[in-house]
Amino acid sequence: MVNERISKIFLRGPGPIPGAHPVDVAEALEHEERLDRPIRAINRGLYRILRPGRLKDILHGVPAGHPAHPPLTDLPMGCWASVAVLDLLPGTERASNVLVAAGLAGAVPTALTGLADWSALHREQQRVGLVHALGTVTATGLYAASLLARSRGRTSRGKALGYAGLTVLMAGGYLGGHLAFRLAAGANHAESVTHLMPLGWHDLCPTSELPDGWPVHRTLGYISLFVLRTGDEVHVLADRCAHLGGPLHQGRVLALGDDEICVVCPWHGSTFRVADGTVAHGPATAPQPSFETQITDDGVVQVRPVR
Repeated sequence: MVNERISKIFLRGPGPIPGAHPVDVAEALEHEERLDRPIRAINRGLYRILRPGRLKDILHGVPAGHPAHPPLTDLPMGCWASVAVLDLLPGTERASNVLVAAGLAGAVPTALTGLADWSALHREQQRVGLVHALGTVTATGLYAASLLARSRGRTSRGKALGYAGLTVLMAGGYLGGHLAFRLAAGANHAESVTHLMPLGWHDLCPTSELPDGWPVHRTLGYISLFVLRTGDEVHVLADRCAHLGGPLHQGRVLALGDDEICVVCPWHGSTFRVADGTVAHGPATAPQPSFETQITDDGVVQVRPVR
């Protein structure tokens, strides 16, 4: 059924299709299992190249505090949309050439950051993301051909290739919007605990229930918490990973440096410092909500959100 829906939309040819809508295509792609084979092959290559470390964090946008890919898309899309306007006006050939070239230059970091983010998505998101990437790569190729034609004096052909590239780019951009707004790729998935909890201290559990050095799951009302006791200290974070909502209490605890204890999300490897929830390594870019803790004279752990 999914394959038939996609075929009807893409292979039917020009003309309206009764009941068809762009979101139908995007939703059908989410369930298109034939995309899984190339996805697995690309993932294997990316896992060998993009090892955890500084470069991977930069591509994800960890230093900036939010994903790097979405703002970078503004450069090629803005340049190429401007070219579409300039190509309608006389005497703008030189400016158009400069903008096409600037868009091509901006497409390189845009593609690299997009690949890094795509490699750490769920399979349904990756299916849509793969077609999104194919669209933007095709558009980039059309603009490269457009620049070549313009440089050889074939301005009309260059303009036609540019408009073709913009059409494909808009289709790819729509799928990118579907990823961001319908599938929440790149959004912060951690619960906003400061808005969900009342002010003040709240009893959580007795310290006797907490094994030393082993993370456990606790709830405070309907908020899921990651709790780790290390000696006399208790560290508490929101349990849903900021990247895609993975359960942190099922992750590995490790030490970075001398005294920096971190938890690694079991889903995509986001690494957070348990002391304050800050990001040590991506793909997460938003910090994990953290809690202040204290232990009463009766040995009960109390928590309150860090504001």
